[in-house]
Amino acid sequence: MNPVDLGYAAGWKLVRGMPESVARSLFNGAADYAYRKNGRGTQRLRANLRRVVGPEMAEEELDDVVRAGLRSYARYWKEAFRLPSRTHQQHLDDFRVANWQMLAKIMEDDPGVIMALSHSGNWDTAGAWVTAMGWKLTTVMERLKPEAVYERFVEFRRSIGMEILPLTGGERPPFDILVDRLQAGAIVPLLADRDLSARGVEVEFFGGRTRMPSGPALLAIRTGKPLLVIDMWYDEESLRGYVNHPVEIPGPETGTLRERVSNVTQQMASMFEASIARHPQDWHMLQRVWLDKPPTPEV
Repeated sequence: MNPVDLGYAAGWKLVRGMPESVARSLFNGAADYAYRKNGRGTQRLRANLRRVVGPEMAEEELDDVVRAGLRSYARYWKEAFRLPSRTHQQHLDDFRVANWQMLAKIMEDDPGVIMALSHSGNWDTAGAWVTAMGWKLTTVMERLKPEAVYERFVEFRRSIGMEILPLTGGERPPFDILVDRLQAGAIVPLLADRDLSARGVEVEFFGGRTRMPSGPALLAIRTGKPLLVIDMWYDEESLRGYVNHPVEIPGPETGTLRERVSNVTQQMASMFEASIARHPQDWHMLQRVWLDKPPTPEV
């Protein structure tokens, strides 16, 4: 067994059996160690959070946000490892969502919703809540290396009721399958706050330029299904969320397909920005985001 796969296997087996207080202490300790070590991921998180909070925040305050951010990220992994052992009722209780009634009304009247998520809070806990509510959920997952780790994640997410499509290597393009699932009434959540590939749509985000995936906008335009940005953050007790009102989808008379996708993606980016600004410590972005360099803080 690959050492990386062995680590994940041990996590899912051992952590779920620990008392909550022991697991919390273990993962907080790992986060604090990462903060002191200040490795590449921590440095990238700091740079990303500096963009979010702006040059005005003092370094000491930013230190606190970075430390809290690493603890939040560790909390995500602690909860992910324990998620398969949670009961149906616990899945419902683990995610406290404001304005969920609007989502329920949409799913009752004309089922099929695209959810756009940032890398905030815990998207797996949110997915478990969706399936516990009795709704079908289909999403896409990038193939991880080694393959055994990818398969372990797929098995984990399927165990909580999700249908997982591979981003590459499937029998059909995932976009076509997602269209079918939406038309059949499923919820399709997609992580949508980063895509630096040439396929990404350039947007303005915290005063800089980045790219985000076109998939949510294209699915909304193709299917006519609503696109909802879901805010997520932690409080002391649970994962919190808010269901935003649907993104406005411009009609074909407003411009080309490229222009319409750009419009929708920028709306999505602006909603992510507002949510992340309110809860910067819960944005788990340890990778490069922006295409340009941040402004130098004034001394």
